[in-house]
Amino acid sequence: MNNLFEVREFDIIASSAERKDDTSYRYLPPAQFAKLVRFVQNFSGEEDSSDVLNFLQLGYSRHVGQIVRVKNYVGLIQVDNTLQLQVYPKISFGDGDDTGYRCTKKIFMKMLCSMKDFPSKVFSSASLKVERMSIFELFISMYIHDVRQLVRYGIKSGYVAEEGNLCYYKGKLKVSQHIKENIAHKERFYLAYDEFCPDCAENALLKATLQLLQKITTSAENAREIRQLLLHFEMVHASVNYAGDFAKAVITRANKHYQGLLQWSAFFLYGRSFTVFAGGDIARALLFPMETVYERYVANKIRKAMGDGWKVTAQEASCWLFEAPQKFALRPDIILKKRSGCPQTIVMDTKWKHLSSDAGSSYGISQSDMYQMYAYSKKFDASDIWLLYPMTDEFRAGNDLDIKFDSGDGTVVHVYFVDVAKIENSLSRLRERLETRG
Repeated sequence: MNNLFEVREFDIIASSAERKDDTSYRYLPPAQFAKLVRFVQNFSGEEDSSDVLNFLQLGYSRHVGQIVRVKNYVGLIQVDNTLQLQVYPKISFGDGDDTGYRCTKKIFMKMLCSMKDFPSKVFSSASLKVERMSIFELFISMYIHDVRQLVRYGIKSGYVAEEGNLCYYKGKLKVSQHIKENIAHKERFYLAYDEFCPDCAENALLKATLQLLQKITTSAENAREIRQLLLHFEMVHASVNYAGDFAKAVITRANKHYQGLLQWSAFFLYGRSFTVFAGGDIARALLFPMETVYERYVANKIRKAMGDGWKVTAQEASCWLFEAPQKFALRPDIILKKRSGCPQTIVMDTKWKHLSSDAGSSYGISQSDMYQMYAYSKKFDASDIWLLYPMTDEFRAGNDLDIKFDSGDGTVVHVYFVDVAKIENSLSRLRERLETRG
């Protein structure tokens, strides 16, 4: 049975009993803490694997002892069969702590589903027991849900070339093989024929995925539903050549309902989006850089918030820092252009960084970010640049605070705090600011 240990990014994990009730640390019992430390220490990186130090960092703190610091990657790490580390994003809710990470987990799942290359585009927290499942089990549950929908719709069947020694005649007689097999069996025919059955590449991949998930799920409910679904694939041979079957499974109008499921299957069978570790104790890891998750989530939501009056493009690489030769592409996270009236271009960049309220230190905004914004302003001919940071508890009381930096030569960089917990309302207020200025 997995022991699920839940933390947030940037948390500090310690095993000192004196820190058990200290909110500055996340307490992990010594035996489990030793497993986590041993995992980090024994990790041996390979060329195609990710470095565990990108996600977890060992350290030492005075009066505390050894610590493990969590970095800004979120997801799940399976340390061994008895310890599973689950990392959530650090989200401000403004109304107290998120007990049990229930709200955080729901928002995090919505953020993941907004990513372009994430298999599922639809997420209903009501249909999934979000608060009781790990992230990985939620993904399995979402896959099961989609397969169940497919079974209700009807799984694909088609004609498959077969041959065999039958006691009745159909198809085409294979003369040489018939003579060889049936010289003493006049009642049989060795035949080549087409059989109408569901044993196609698409279903072979689904069955292979279900069998894999049946082995690794730790949820009794998921395991039960997988067993029930496998009954619908009894006439299907599970795929053993994933690459070959994915090549055969070409999506057309006739089988378009398989598209999302095949993305899920690639996700599980190939471990796509899984960060692979080379350590001997690791079972699996599924980690996402929060910078990317936040960027995609805001871009997806801002399209809806801005409405028809604005054209919204994300990650557009239409400018170069140097033109002769063309080098160093400039790729802002979001570009807004008004569709009518006074032409206006607004460039936005998302930064998953929790700023401080110290104006004297420029709120913790990095100098390199400001250089980047200045380059965007000049190359995209945009007078207004917006940096979108996540809302923090420090800034929540002054949500309407107007933080901006004027270069004196036509560039103004505005800072806006996106309330991830209430993103629709937050981006609606941002639109009002933009239209008021325009």
